[in-house]
Amino acid sequence: MNSTPDQAIPSHHQSFLAFDYGLKRTGVAVGNRLIKSATPQGTIAAEGDARFEHIAKRIQEWQPDALVIGVPTHPDGGEHENTLRARKFGRQLRGRFGLSVYEVDERYTTTEAHAYGAKDADAAAAAIILDQFLRSLP
Repeated sequence: MNSTPDQAIPSHHQSFLAFDYGLKRTGVAVGNRLIKSATPQGTIAAEGDARFEHIAKRIQEWQPDALVIGVPTHPDGGEHENTLRARKFGRQLRGRFGLSVYEVDERYTTTEAHAYGAKDADAAAAAIILDQFLRSLP
């Protein structure tokens, strides 16, 4: 799994699908390197393999070059149970779909989405995650 901004993102990675992982819901957003902005694409309300069936449809629809996941940590940057779950989700994505997966620190993204008045906070959080990622690219 790749983290940003420490690791250079290949220039051929132009389009991205981002996920705000949760146990019961996973927010989705799409964006690209050219315009450096992300758009929420709804939330997948599914668990286990059913979640990956929905993700496969999104990947087929958007044909991203790579995937981005939000990885939550404590305010001091320390890891917790959901950090490990998000990283496992990232490994599963890479294994199932054969795409590069980049991690973004997602502390407070859902809170930020609620502050913006988002109707779908999970998808809005995924867009915030992807916006952060895209802004880190040269």
